[in-house]
Amino acid sequence: MATLIPSIGSTSFDSTGERRLAERLEQKLDADYLLWHNVPIGPKQTHPDFVVLHPRRGLLILETKDWHLDTVKEATRQYWTILSNGSPKVLINPLAQARHCAIQVVNALERDPQLVQPGGPHQGKLAFPWGHGVVFTRITRKQFEAAGLHEAIEPHYVICKDEMEESADPEAFQQRLWNMFPHSFGGAMTLPQVDRVRWILFPQVRVPVQGSIFDDNDAEAELPGIMRVMDLQQEQLARSLGDGHRVIHGVAGSGKTMILGYRAEHLAKAHTPTSKPILVRCFNVPLAAQLASVMEAKGLSHAVHVRNFHKWCRQQLVAFGQPIPSQGPGMFDEMVDNVIRGVERSHIPGGQYQAVLIDEGHDFAPEWLKLVTQMVDPATNSLLLLYDDAQSIYERARGKHFSFKSVGVQAQGRTTILKINYRNTRQILQTASLIAADLLTADDKDDDGVPLVKPVSCGRDGEAPMVIRLPSLRDEAFTIADHLRAAHQQGHAWGDMAILCRDWSTMDLCADALEQRRLPHAVHKKAGTFTPGADVIQIMTMKVSKGLEFPVVALPGAGHMPGAGEDETEAARVLYVAATRATHKLLITLSGDGGLGQRLVERVAA
Repeated sequence: MATLIPSIGSTSFDSTGERRLAERLEQKLDADYLLWHNVPIGPKQTHPDFVVLHPRRGLLILETKDWHLDTVKEATRQYWTILSNGSPKVLINPLAQARHCAIQVVNALERDPQLVQPGGPHQGKLAFPWGHGVVFTRITRKQFEAAGLHEAIEPHYVICKDEMEESADPEAFQQRLWNMFPHSFGGAMTLPQVDRVRWILFPQVRVPVQGSIFDDNDAEAELPGIMRVMDLQQEQLARSLGDGHRVIHGVAGSGKTMILGYRAEHLAKAHTPTSKPILVRCFNVPLAAQLASVMEAKGLSHAVHVRNFHKWCRQQLVAFGQPIPSQGPGMFDEMVDNVIRGVERSHIPGGQYQAVLIDEGHDFAPEWLKLVTQMVDPATNSLLLLYDDAQSIYERARGKHFSFKSVGVQAQGRTTILKINYRNTRQILQTASLIAADLLTADDKDDDGVPLVKPVSCGRDGEAPMVIRLPSLRDEAFTIADHLRAAHQQGHAWGDMAILCRDWSTMDLCADALEQRRLPHAVHKKAGTFTPGADVIQIMTMKVSKGLEFPVVALPGAGHMPGAGEDETEAARVLYVAATRATHKLLITLSGDGGLGQRLVERVAA
């Protein structure tokens, strides 16, 4: 069974015949076929009805026509005249439509040196076959021949109604598709080549690389050497999200935030001046800044409002004239309570947003989630909640057992679990899992519960994390400074690096060491100081780093965890979150006699 993107149940079809063809393609093609329906492709974002990709067969563009025979009044190799609402309408030949789209695709792919033939008479041409064709979902082969339509389109470029019916032989159906390829040449596409095809054709599935922006509209722009794309499960999930409530349980590094970004962009592109805004919510301020910068770079900030939870609460109180608590202990809790009471009394309206997308939902207390669900416009009822209980490092959320249904999240039948970690190398994930070995035990719950999902590595290899025992925290700080300077000499930008600390005093020690080594850095103790993309070493607490990622991460102070009066499981959660921020290099320094540090050394040694 082939992979269809978006899934049958979540895509809209222009006709019943188009839907039948989607079902037949999915059912009659083998599992190594990839299918896209009505997805914009290439730099010009054209919309072919179907794109079929097979590693050995090549790339095929299909145009679908749901016309009855008596709809067609005249057909030539250039133009067809059809009846539309009783009036004649002249259209370009359907095969020419398919070929025009295919040529645009081929031109885009031929820009990539890794997808073309390196030498010989066909140097510079695609290294795999490509083709195009037409499917008539209401015209049989007998009718096609009898009406003389074969004079306008060569028969082997056509699949007819009787050849795509449910009873049709799968092998004969596949042979009809293969006949649409004018030439057969080359070997099988490699998996990296398939990913490069997807990267070029479908910009929406590109995984952004820090500090790298590619302009599709620039014909001279050099294509990146490494093209990272969503995996097929992520792409199918992202493209298949519809209105209603959806919950995604995903391990650290599984691409939850990337899927949220795709969903926000998709909704924003359909946004009109009369549409309600789209709200993206998270708890941590740096993550909100990161998401906001992405939306701004895409020109979508007018439609997508990214707010951390407490900033949004304050804005609600100001906008609707509700009491704003004064500075002091308990200010944030009182601010949230005031918003909740304002909504209950109808002083603050519900349904303010076309859609609400919540990143890191495990940071939210149940009453916060209940408040959020009331902000979704009932006309769209569009809510996306991303969750990973293993990263629940705030007691307010984890300490209360609840079901999604109890807070107004209608997740039954619309819950997805992402188990594969793509962010970290296998070695980094293994070390992070050693830290939280007693924590990460898979915990199955029913569809409405909150499961704890154990991560599975995608298998990407890299350097083994360094775990260094040192005499003092000060020694840790200077050792980290020296390692980061060496990483910079190896080609890592300063902005690729982060030092994630357990407390502010450790942050101060690290900042002092970097200052003495004259290394550029920024310390984040106050909300709103994090600037995405700044070319400096970022220094922040482990908790604040949640939701972010950096190629190079250093973790000082792990040997002092847990602190006095702190539960070891709580400390393990925090250190696990911090360790999984690293995408390429991880350095953990240890001084002190904390149980977590000692256990880590023992487990790494074992």
